[in-house]
Amino acid sequence: MTHQTAPNTIKRISGQAPPAAAPSLTIEQSAQLIERLQKNVSRVAVVNRAILKLILATILARGHLLLEDVPGIGKTLVAKALARSVSVRFKRIQCTPDLLPSDITGTSIYNQRDQRFVFVPGPLFAQFVLVDEINRATPRTQSSLLESMAERQVTVDGKQYVLEEPFFLIATQNPVETAGTFPLPEAQLDRFLISLSLGYPQFEEEVLILEREEHEDPLTKIKPVLSPEHIVALQELVQTVDVVRPLKEYIIKLLTVTRNHPDVLLGVSPRGGVALQRAAQSMALLNRRNFVTPDDIKAVAKGVLSHRMITHERSSELNHAIVDSILNSVPVPVG
Repeated sequence: MTHQTAPNTIKRISGQAPPAAAPSLTIEQSAQLIERLQKNVSRVAVVNRAILKLILATILARGHLLLEDVPGIGKTLVAKALARSVSVRFKRIQCTPDLLPSDITGTSIYNQRDQRFVFVPGPLFAQFVLVDEINRATPRTQSSLLESMAERQVTVDGKQYVLEEPFFLIATQNPVETAGTFPLPEAQLDRFLISLSLGYPQFEEEVLILEREEHEDPLTKIKPVLSPEHIVALQELVQTVDVVRPLKEYIIKLLTVTRNHPDVLLGVSPRGGVALQRAAQSMALLNRRNFVTPDDIKAVAKGVLSHRMITHERSSELNHAIVDSILNSVPVPVG
């Protein structure tokens, strides 16, 4: 029995629900939903409010997130808290050098009874996916994520399978330990809307962590407060947020400086500018506005631009410092 390749058409996985109509939201309604989500996540995960806003901005912009932190900071807890708060299907992928692309995307298995190949979806066919220690996977396995991140679909054996919305991928990597790792190529890094670090908690925050973990797993207390359809509706509302021409020009000026900066070997591409605009639109919505301000752009600039620049030292600290200096040097539009 040979494996017949089907026409290259988009398909849905059997049992996967078709996209439900997203409810139409006002700015005020969106603010209530976002506040509900923030409070629910904060009940479980101790996260700086500004960082949590950046994470939510990534989701609302239909982007993906790269977290660069040492183990034990709470990356998995944040991902699980978000997934449970929105009642989406969550999967965690632990990357290792022997992980194969098919372990992530799925594979076709021959069914003896039906005498045909049946596609068995991999963990990528969830709505929120945590890819832990992504830089421990080989470049071949890393590249298998590109299609899903860019086009929200997976191609296996010539067949394209659409991923269910909302689709949000969080990848983590340890910035300190480099033995046995494979640095992410620039094309892969560019697919992440925002890259950030949760960082170590403050003293009182760490005490709070111990109190929450003293008698039980805090995740057992969390209940869904939003539906997947709410997230899709918020994502659609982000696309209606206005960006006036002077702010578009401001974004381009920021990109231009990265391309001419003496410490930058390769500056930010036009796709980075699109990412900066969309992240700023999300931040504006998080700030209860239907228009972008310079402060929205500044709030997301470091997370959007830093990992898209190639510098001499390839240091995230240097990249952050360069973005700070650029924000201080480029005049902000007035009026």
